[in-house]
Amino acid sequence: MKIGYFADGEWSHKALNLILQEPSFEIQFIVARYDSPDPVLKKYTEDLGIEFLTDENVNLPIFIKLITEYQPDLLVSMSFNQILKSKLINLAPKGFINCHAGALPFYRGRNILNWVLINGESEFGVTVHYIDEGIDTGDIILQKKSAIDEQDDYRSLLKKATILCAELLFESITLIASDKVERISQQTIHPVGFYCGRRKSGDEWLDWEWNSLRIHNFVRGITAPGPGARTIKNGEVWVILKTKMIENAPNYIGTPGEVVGKNNKGFCVKTQDTSILVTQLAKISETGKIEPIHCSCPIGTRFTKHEN
Repeated sequence: MKIGYFADGEWSHKALNLILQEPSFEIQFIVARYDSPDPVLKKYTEDLGIEFLTDENVNLPIFIKLITEYQPDLLVSMSFNQILKSKLINLAPKGFINCHAGALPFYRGRNILNWVLINGESEFGVTVHYIDEGIDTGDIILQKKSAIDEQDDYRSLLKKATILCAELLFESITLIASDKVERISQQTIHPVGFYCGRRKSGDEWLDWEWNSLRIHNFVRGITAPGPGARTIKNGEVWVILKTKMIENAPNYIGTPGEVVGKNNKGFCVKTQDTSILVTQLAKISETGKIEPIHCSCPIGTRFTKHEN
């Protein structure tokens, strides 16, 4: 089966390694993101002797004509970043499929692994689906879910999802090759589902008026390699990298953002309802790098939210 691969990042590298191990699958070309072409994928094309393509708009007739000349059986997207139109979607006889790190029809859209942690989910999903002209709305081929452990954060969830995505995409391509796909309409799971918007600069600011659980989930949801949860202390920007919920912490009225206790693991900060233990703090260097530091933060220190 001849495959055109639209891809980017480590997710796509792991999936590509699996695809290349199957002799009946032939990668004809790789299409990389236009704004930041993946150098690892470029090296793959050099080793395989195939074309490495980029285009600012893959829906234009000139690009579609180029792809048509390859006569691919299947087109595959793994972390590609352009919205695809019908002429390209319908070009290959076996369709155009996408691997999405979300349990569709829920968690459509962008930055899904951040959002599942921010929302305090106990599991996340990976879905391989046919692409249609909606955003992550096409029929499902396969879907798998994996537990989110208490110690998981954005970094650890990325590792889990990268492996799961690669395995599920390969399994889905194998089903398509053997004509054994049983398509599942997303409407049969939920008539609406929901969409998550892309996280942007400014979304990283923490609000100490939130309750402790929301703060904890927010911190672990955008920690490195994300931007980290930002806060202000004495007019300077600080980054909260790790927190821990305090068992049986009392719910009382106080000043959110104030340091109210310390122990050998960190310092306690009052929240809207109880208090939370901050175990790792960082500053931002002049070059923009997040640098973890030790900070004593005496009782009475106040963190405040960013004012736009």
